[in-house]
Amino acid sequence: MRNIVLLNGPSSAGKSTLSRELKKRLGERGVESHIISIDDYMITDPKETIYEDDIYEIMPAMCHDIRKYVNDGKTVIVDHAITSERIYDMFLETAECGNKITVKVSCDPEILRSREKERGDRCPGSAEASLRYLWPKDGYDLCIDNGRVSVEDNAEIILTEVFA
Repeated sequence: MRNIVLLNGPSSAGKSTLSRELKKRLGERGVESHIISIDDYMITDPKETIYEDDIYEIMPAMCHDIRKYVNDGKTVIVDHAITSERIYDMFLETAECGNKITVKVSCDPEILRSREKERGDRCPGSAEASLRYLWPKDGYDLCIDNGRVSVEDNAEIILTEVFA
């Protein structure tokens, strides 16, 4: 069984909603899990742009917590918007403590823009910027469209791979 699930994708792609659905469904199967979200490690202001260096600075704390929960026997769902090779490499090094699956979560840019506007808690344009700079572009275990496919169906697709 995979015990680290990376949901990597642009802001407003629905990763947090998918994380909560995965956590619920893992619990229904008797698997204790914990969500580690980039949003929990950053204080964001909708008027300010988040830069790659800002994300890089919070990675050691996120990586520490990933290892802690895996070592405690939990499955970790990582909700992230990785924007550079050095951040992804830091995640990969950390993920050696468990058995990972990488999932690219995305949707059409129009949906990203609409969701970003509805949320109102992000700097305008951050969804498209994080899509443009998302790292890596390919090479994931799974790629899901969180705009055309329901969160429930995407959760089942991921869980099939988690338990494979």
